[in-house]
Amino acid sequence: MDLLTIHHEDFTMWVECSKYDAIWGKAVRNVGRENLLTTYTWTEGVKSATLNDEPIENGGQAQAVFFDNAEYPIWVEFGTHVSKAQFGSMLQTDNDRFSFRGHTLAGFINYGNEIGRSELQLIYNIGKEQRRFKLGYEVLSTKLNYHEHWKKIIEDIEAEYRMLALDYMKRTFHGFAPDTKGDTPELIWWSIFAGEQEKFVKACRSIIERPRRRLRGYEIYLRADKLKRVPTNIENELAEHRCEQAHLYRVEEHIQSNDTQENRFLKYALTQITAKYESLKKRIEAIRNTSETLKQEMNDMEKTLSHLQRNPFFRTVGRFKGLTQENLVLQRATGYSQVYRTWQLLRRAYSLNDGMYRLQSKDIATLYEIWCFIEVSHIVREQMGIDVDVDHRNRMEMNGVFTWELGKGEHSRILFRKDGVELAELVYNPKHTDKENDSISMEHLVVPTVAQKPDIVLQLTKDDIEKGMKMTYLFDAKYRINDRTDAGVDTPPDDAINQMHRYRDAIYYKDNKEGGAALKKEVIGGYILFPGNGDPAEVAKAKFQQSLDEVNIGAFPLRPNDVENRKLLEHFIEELIGKASTEILSDSIPQKGLYYSPEEPKDAVYMILTIDERVNEDAQSIINGTASSVVMGRKGMEESKDIQSVRYIAPIIPGGHIRGYYKVTKANLKRVADADYPTRIKFDVAAWTKLEHPARFGMARAAYRGFCKTRDEFFKLCQEQAVR
Repeated sequence: MDLLTIHHEDFTMWVECSKYDAIWGKAVRNVGRENLLTTYTWTEGVKSATLNDEPIENGGQAQAVFFDNAEYPIWVEFGTHVSKAQFGSMLQTDNDRFSFRGHTLAGFINYGNEIGRSELQLIYNIGKEQRRFKLGYEVLSTKLNYHEHWKKIIEDIEAEYRMLALDYMKRTFHGFAPDTKGDTPELIWWSIFAGEQEKFVKACRSIIERPRRRLRGYEIYLRADKLKRVPTNIENELAEHRCEQAHLYRVEEHIQSNDTQENRFLKYALTQITAKYESLKKRIEAIRNTSETLKQEMNDMEKTLSHLQRNPFFRTVGRFKGLTQENLVLQRATGYSQVYRTWQLLRRAYSLNDGMYRLQSKDIATLYEIWCFIEVSHIVREQMGIDVDVDHRNRMEMNGVFTWELGKGEHSRILFRKDGVELAELVYNPKHTDKENDSISMEHLVVPTVAQKPDIVLQLTKDDIEKGMKMTYLFDAKYRINDRTDAGVDTPPDDAINQMHRYRDAIYYKDNKEGGAALKKEVIGGYILFPGNGDPAEVAKAKFQQSLDEVNIGAFPLRPNDVENRKLLEHFIEELIGKASTEILSDSIPQKGLYYSPEEPKDAVYMILTIDERVNEDAQSIINGTASSVVMGRKGMEESKDIQSVRYIAPIIPGGHIRGYYKVTKANLKRVADADYPTRIKFDVAAWTKLEHPARFGMARAAYRGFCKTRDEFFKLCQEQAVR
């Protein structure tokens, strides 16, 4: 169907989209009809413009035509007087999609995940004259409100990483405003000068043709007959030498000079801008997708600036030494004021507030991914508490041109500590640098097969089973929504959920303490973050939320300004932080396990364990040395010890004696009927060794704890407290 039709004095243009009705319906459902309006603008020569057969005005608002990730065939029928035509994008791949045959230019454009203001440009020739036509509009998202959500995403990223959101060689741009703080990155310099260059060149030419001059005095020697006037200071000298025709008189004359402070500034500004332009032009030309049209435009501007710089006008202009005070000529005079304005603009920093200056940003999918990482880090910080120290190792890195990317792996790590103890670790898009695999760069994590690159990795440190034990959770940000809904609730893409299953199956844990040979399952759960919408009560009932309890794979809708649905993720992360590792492992599909390696560690622990009769069915058999298993009591062992290091258990009851000890063969989880402490550690034991003399331990009351001793400490205690 013909969506947009432009009747121009030189051509007629049609914009089509076969799936527009479905796209429009999806956008209305996710964003709202009232947020899908855009302003259309065009250059002169248009006779009429219609959208769905309804007329639209230049500068007026109407229903949006262009959306992300949709193909738009474009047909342009030129008059017979047009000899040549082309599509004028800065991206060569876009230009290659269009061909001009006969008098018709045809092709298609797909904006992918790029949203924002855009311009469709046509370049055509009438005889030797080259003309350009520009049609301006906004490319909107079918998932997020560009006017509200995009701005919030940008603001949050800007607050954490200044200028990270910016990019170059994009099809869309956004309005930015000057800022008094910050620096001026090269990307902003180039983007601002692109809009100022024509005015700057015009101002330079205007000054050279009609420069501001000033009278400058200089001394010369003339004979009496060459004097145009007789200064009073040489009247006596003239009377004295009136008979000497060859006598020379020293006089001062004034001439108009170009060597003024304003012209020195012009020479300086032109030199600096030309040098900067030439430097950045070389870097842009090196980008693979730079179009020939853009290269030609840059070459033309470089030649123009160089030609102006070599103008004979500057031969008599001296070196600029700075401005010591306000200069009204630079601020108000014709030509000079424009040069000064451009110079000031190029020196300023820019904020992401709405403004008249054009800057390009990363595509919305990348921005959403970065924003999700920031949101998860904020939630972890909130749930950890205000007394937790946050160690940011994040840094931005140049991508080879002049835009920035967030560092990956080690460079994006955030550590959460309290009193010097590591509580959690968050990593953005980890990338392995070890030879073993190129997908993950977190300690002990390996992928023996193909690379796996989850967007966000959260590791929580737990000390209740094993000191420093890490529980790993994966989050993947997907800027996609399933075409179907669940009871009116947006759902994540099926392939994204399947990907989380693959992540959990593919990523393993290698414990270097075990010689680096044993691989264990590592990932506890995987979760999709997507820009879905829906009533929070209904979202909680959705299948992708219910699956969290069943298989620890699921999804969370996360979009800017959606406070209620954000609480689902907040509550979930709060539970992860608050749960004991025994409970986590008990609730999850078996992961690392608690099995011992055959080799006994050198620092094997002897644990004196008080027996809780409520969780051990036959406590007396344990004390007598005939049991096959022992269940750890209510409060567990000392927090500073690792459960994996316990290789011997000496059971005792309150008020009793240590009669002997067991050798531990395995540890595992056990569920018991206790509302407060439902999960226990079950030790499989064997090889009871009876002490020659029972030993006192001073257990006067039921403190169900495990007291860890080294071998020497244990036997020294037994010897000192032996009952003979």
